[in-house]
Amino acid sequence: MSIPLKHFKKGTPKPKLPEDGVLRLYLMRFCPYSERAALVLAAKQIPHHKIYIDLSEKPEWYTDYSPLGKVPAIQLTAVDGQPALVESLVIAEYLDEQYPGRSLFPADPLQKAQDKILIERLAPAVSAVYPVLFTKNPPADALPNFEQALDVFEQELTKRGTPYFGGQQIGMVDYMIWPWFERFPALKFVHADKYELDKTRYAKLLRWVELVAQDEAIKQTALDSQVHAKFMATRQAGEPNYDVAFEAV
Repeated sequence: MSIPLKHFKKGTPKPKLPEDGVLRLYLMRFCPYSERAALVLAAKQIPHHKIYIDLSEKPEWYTDYSPLGKVPAIQLTAVDGQPALVESLVIAEYLDEQYPGRSLFPADPLQKAQDKILIERLAPAVSAVYPVLFTKNPPADALPNFEQALDVFEQELTKRGTPYFGGQQIGMVDYMIWPWFERFPALKFVHADKYELDKTRYAKLLRWVELVAQDEAIKQTALDSQVHAKFMATRQAGEPNYDVAFEAV
């Protein structure tokens, strides 16, 4: 059954879906946390339905799946009671453990813990660059703080000595931090100085971006930076248009 390519809003009825036991992913197309879940589903080739949620005017029925109205949420339709999970890292780890195929997290408990810490270390970069991407008057120190936070990841690639954070193959760290690196190039479209990451300072990180962009799961979920910039312009104007994602489809 086909689900319309649109974000369900307040007042719109719940989509009719078949009781086929297929996972249901509730997401917003431009949400990086939603993309995390979508990436793991794509990487492990897990069948699922996508239901898009308008975060400005959430449909009343959405709290049945996400009590706080957050995305992503995933409904486990093949499990008794059809429970729903929220929080992107919780969803990612559950899918990695419960579904067959190559594990995206390392098997070693210590390395897995260190990888989860590294994922969390992206938070300062996200916090710093967020107002640059989505507001009209970001603080003057936003980009320097953003760069300082990204230095950690350039140094970590040097320390690991591998093309991916996951080693010789793409792994969970790569997928969990990618959604923001997909969005960072939009800075050259939304920032007055057409800002881009320094190619010398972030040589390994930019090479990593090129490699990850070639991954099949990434190709299935990624949007072009100009599409991201178009959405960011609607956010900056105070009228976010989530469905602009589908205009390029």
